[in-house]
Amino acid sequence: MIQQEFAIPQLGECRIQSPLKRVDFIDDDDHVLYHRKLDTLKAYLAKNEDPPNFEAAGPREKIFFDPAKLSCGIVTCGGLCPGINDVIRAIVMSLHHRYEVKNIYGFKYGYQGLVPEYGHSPVQLTPELVSQIHEMGGTILASSRGNQDTGVMVDTLEEMKIGILFCIGGDGTQRGALAISKEAKRRGLKISVIGIPKTIDNDISFVQKTFGFETAVAEAKRATYSAHVEAIGAPNGVGLVKLMGRDSGFIAALSVLVDNQVNFCLIPEVPFSLDVFLEALKKRIEARKHAVIVVAEGAGQDLFSSKDDRDASGNAKFGDIGIYLRDAIKDYFKSKEMELNLKYIDPSYIIRSQRANPHDSAFCLLLGHNAVHAGMAGRTEMVVGWWSNLFTHVPISLAISRRKKIDPRDWLWNSVLASTGQPASMIQDD
Repeated sequence: MIQQEFAIPQLGECRIQSPLKRVDFIDDDDHVLYHRKLDTLKAYLAKNEDPPNFEAAGPREKIFFDPAKLSCGIVTCGGLCPGINDVIRAIVMSLHHRYEVKNIYGFKYGYQGLVPEYGHSPVQLTPELVSQIHEMGGTILASSRGNQDTGVMVDTLEEMKIGILFCIGGDGTQRGALAISKEAKRRGLKISVIGIPKTIDNDISFVQKTFGFETAVAEAKRATYSAHVEAIGAPNGVGLVKLMGRDSGFIAALSVLVDNQVNFCLIPEVPFSLDVFLEALKKRIEARKHAVIVVAEGAGQDLFSSKDDRDASGNAKFGDIGIYLRDAIKDYFKSKEMELNLKYIDPSYIIRSQRANPHDSAFCLLLGHNAVHAGMAGRTEMVVGWWSNLFTHVPISLAISRRKKIDPRDWLWNSVLASTGQPASMIQDD
């Protein structure tokens, strides 16, 4: 990788003294290394090249926007996730109390709120309005999926004199944010577009952790615990839990380490043959009389007939692997004339709608603060990231360049295999 890929666009020179008091300002030369292995760093240095690094997040002593003249907007898109309201609250409180920005608007139902024909009037966001929203799940601005006309959205921002737009959402949301920023630039508008990555699956590249993920894993444990209780409560009991994870199995994998009573973990990154899995499950039942299975929603999609169906955001519609496995397991044990007591649990929407746990809530607060600092300093086309336990600035183009996935050769998956005791490979030999 080259350092240019990590560069953050700026709207112009920062000439205004920040109103922040009693803070340690971040220097523009402060950076966070991308690579953490010494051998990799030495390779760059041997070629007389700077190792790739992120711009450090945080408040700048000089800012681009005049707070007295600034209006800001917030939009939330995509699926629900614990902590969205916490981020909204943090942005509003930081803008109002620390930078003294008075005009803050929330656009309802995602990017639809920037398109007048939908009839969603902007909401004036005040400290009073958002004071308690962190105690609720979901988003007070509501959400939606689907593409909107970029030109119309920029028309709305220009008409309302919005200087900073904060976009809380995942991969599709950040693609939309990038398009808005480029259209604003084409028109010569000084609009900062700052993304706060929201994906409960923790699958945004170049971001170590996204908000809501830790809450999701904690809530998933409730489901796996229930599955284990049900499994050991009956002869040949099987508890089957389907968790979120379309392309990446981080929730499923971490839930196994949190509750090491799980015996099988199936994720999108590691293919499996149904026959091999069922035979391994049969051996487990014969030996221990019970089993707990966790499957990520994107696992085993090759078992379904190919489909081209897409949702409003352009994502492929997946087959329901949970229902598929439930029925396949029942049919298999019936064919073997073996007793089976299977309980199927799908807690997906229960998990999504939870409010953030304490650790996630604190993380959301700091994400919101750093998003505001970045916007006030004239950064744009970026998301606030987290890398090596430090907040960073990540170009949107880099964050959406590829999906973050579990490496089956890495420590995480090897730890899952050690915890479950499942076969390292469940692929049918040719």
